[in-house]
Amino acid sequence: MSITPAVKAILNKYESDNPGTKANLARILMQGRLAGTGKMIILPVDQGFEHGPGRSFSVNPAAYDPHYHYQLAIDAGLNAYAAPLGALEAGAGTFAGQIPTILKINSSNSWATRKDQAVTGGVDDALRLGCSAIGFTTYPGSEDNFELIEEIRELSAEAKAVGLATVIWAYPRGGDVSKEGELGLDITAYGAHMAALLGAHIIKVKLPSAHIEQKDAQKAYEGADWSQQADRVRHVVQSCFAGRRMVVFSGGATKGTDAVFQDARDIRDGGGNGSIIGRNAFQRSREDALAMLDRLVRIYKGEE
Repeated sequence: MSITPAVKAILNKYESDNPGTKANLARILMQGRLAGTGKMIILPVDQGFEHGPGRSFSVNPAAYDPHYHYQLAIDAGLNAYAAPLGALEAGAGTFAGQIPTILKINSSNSWATRKDQAVTGGVDDALRLGCSAIGFTTYPGSEDNFELIEEIRELSAEAKAVGLATVIWAYPRGGDVSKEGELGLDITAYGAHMAALLGAHIIKVKLPSAHIEQKDAQKAYEGADWSQQADRVRHVVQSCFAGRRMVVFSGGATKGTDAVFQDARDIRDGGGNGSIIGRNAFQRSREDALAMLDRLVRIYKGEE
């Protein structure tokens, strides 16, 4: 399939990248049912690391098997599948070449008290497994985030040098950020902007609330109505170099399908590049997940 004008326009915004990195971004953007649209849906399955297998998979026992997630992403026509090292290794041979993969190279767990992550994979692993990108979580606000920033600086430079893309999860927490502030509009936009400054090709954030956390930022947000989620999405996209970097929004904890669909409409209408949706997919039955993902594709295509 020829690369579409929409995808060419996105790739042209990555002015310093080599042909290998742009080719891997194109692999993701030209995959599945949203191929060529500039929109994407990615299946991320790192929740076993973050929350434990019982909390993540017991509601749908088939999801204990990494092959289940590969196949779900392929059958739903998604753009990519993201997972930690062991999960990708468990299906790398069976599914080689069938869907672009993103190696999540750092992780935490629900027992830890510090807002930090350990590096669990490397660029060499991503190359060995045929991945298109590496994925990395940062915690803007955490004191430990300075170390995370230094880690992704080195890992991203290594990845770009060998033609891999970088996806940064920007999840503000810790430090002076309150629990409500973790989803605050100003905090989310700040974290996303930092990810862009760190050289991310694709930035993953949570959908922001209308809450403004920082006292010093209050004046910047006064006089505007932030009650509409699409407008909040638009501001986060604006904060990522005025839309020169792709931004996808996470689905979060399992919620009703109506809320999932409305989130997708707001992401689309706000200029976001799509969804990176894990628990809301694999914690449903395969049949229900495929039906939900089918409708999400149609929403991003503007068909409803």
